[in-house]
Amino acid sequence: MNVSKLVSTGFAIALTLSSNYGMAADENMVGSRKVRHVLLLSIDGMHAVDFYNCAHGVTGLNGGNPYCPNLAALAGTGINYVATSSSKPSDSAPGLMALVTGGTPRTTGIYYDVAFDRTLDGPQITTGTGLAAAPCTPFAVPTGTTTDNDQGIDIDDTKLNGGADATAAAIDPRKLSRNPAAGCAPVYPWNFLRTNTIFGVIHAAGGYTAWIDKHPSYAMVAGPGGTGLNDYYAPEVDSNVVALPGIKTSLGASCSTVRDATAPSWNASFEDIQCYDALRVDALLNEIAGKTHNGSRAVTPTIMGMNFQSVYTGESVDEPGVGTGGYQNAAGQPSELLLQEIEAVDVSIGDIVNALKDRGIYDDTLIIITAKHGASPIDTSRYVANTNTPATLLGTRIPFSESPLNPTGIGATEDDVSVLWLKKGESVSAAVDLLEQNAAAIGLGQIYFGPTLSLNYNVGGWEPGQDPRTPDIIVTPNIGVTYSGSTTMIADHGGFAHDDTNVMLLVSNPRFRPQTVFDGTTTAQVAPMILKALGLNPEALDAVRAEGTAVLPEVWSQLR
Repeated sequence: MNVSKLVSTGFAIALTLSSNYGMAADENMVGSRKVRHVLLLSIDGMHAVDFYNCAHGVTGLNGGNPYCPNLAALAGTGINYVATSSSKPSDSAPGLMALVTGGTPRTTGIYYDVAFDRTLDGPQITTGTGLAAAPCTPFAVPTGTTTDNDQGIDIDDTKLNGGADATAAAIDPRKLSRNPAAGCAPVYPWNFLRTNTIFGVIHAAGGYTAWIDKHPSYAMVAGPGGTGLNDYYAPEVDSNVVALPGIKTSLGASCSTVRDATAPSWNASFEDIQCYDALRVDALLNEIAGKTHNGSRAVTPTIMGMNFQSVYTGESVDEPGVGTGGYQNAAGQPSELLLQEIEAVDVSIGDIVNALKDRGIYDDTLIIITAKHGASPIDTSRYVANTNTPATLLGTRIPFSESPLNPTGIGATEDDVSVLWLKKGESVSAAVDLLEQNAAAIGLGQIYFGPTLSLNYNVGGWEPGQDPRTPDIIVTPNIGVTYSGSTTMIADHGGFAHDDTNVMLLVSNPRFRPQTVFDGTTTAQVAPMILKALGLNPEALDAVRAEGTAVLPEVWSQLR
């Protein structure tokens, strides 16, 4: 297969540019008087209470002393937002898009990494996660399809490099949903996104942009056209675990041999996930040093960053033969296994901060540490793996590509939330009645449809003028109930619960006075603040204009 055909022309050009830049760190073309660089880190799963506990210390752990000293040190010159909410749904895809667009699913069109679109048709070949191939007739009426923007669109999602080089080139266009209105052209993730991103705005202004994540599909952050990134790196987190010669975890363990050979994937192992994160931290350290992620000559990015997976693994996995992660109580006291993951990420953050100092850019770098999503429940005694799911109950009322009754399908969009699209012609009110009649069986907590959905999202449906991506119904179950049926997990994410959405948000710079903000904040406010801090116009973001997303005023007052 010709790899050059796997990416849009714009993205291919952007990737080429990443190896041709020769500017020094102080030749950055974008930036304000106080901020020349932005470092954005998502510690996936990191609750506000996790940061509070690790920065203050917990009786019985580490002698009662802080167990994230590097994060705590950043808080000494940082603004800590303790009432921050992530996206709703709190899946990784809408969570990441909130951070980089300033928008909610209403505007971005991103409800989940695996969702549904009534105007598209299915892929040419079956995806790695099981979304079946489907016919597409150019310019005909679409049938609607589940949209897979997860690991399933990799050339080979069993391989760490996704079957190519762990960039957008690892996306197989034959596995993409297709648009009949465009002659059945495949819809790349960055074009599936309806809005631009901070990477696109900064890149267009002359800045150098880089991002590191967990799936090639998350090159979506480049924005429409795929031209917003100079450097992208995303080893596949759901791939088979392999040895990583020359890589050590932040706590000093060698990854030259597989640490936990029994694990089916990186994020199923407390040990292996630390190696996975370490591989990507090394790539970020390259970028800070003025190189590309793989060590070629480049420039220190205007904006750069990555997500960490270790904490989410630590709080959600029950690994056979190893132990159970999660928390010891509802106050968020971590188990020993989760404690190790938090400590590992904290040491990595210390390494990253030291790299900024060595490069001489620490003083003019705005550091933002947050999370795409949390995890629920913190009180792990509440966890219930419920196989009675809303999608199973509705059965043939939902599209076949979404149906759990489909033996060859990808399954429904359900974790500790159920996001439901109905077939054309099905009655929403009748479906809601059926769900409410079986409330106990499905662990129903709250149900959103009609006006309770349209308050926050566009009115969805199959008719012209209706949003083809808005779900018909969203079910949020009782706390702890999940619809995965997994016996190797003790928490999940995606829902609207406090444990899902109340994530940490720390904004730090050496010039800042320490401050704690108790007012409600959203992760979507990070994007316009980044642009404003760099001297760019926040209203250059489509979602900011559409939704009126505010900058973080406390950050701006300290930057002026």
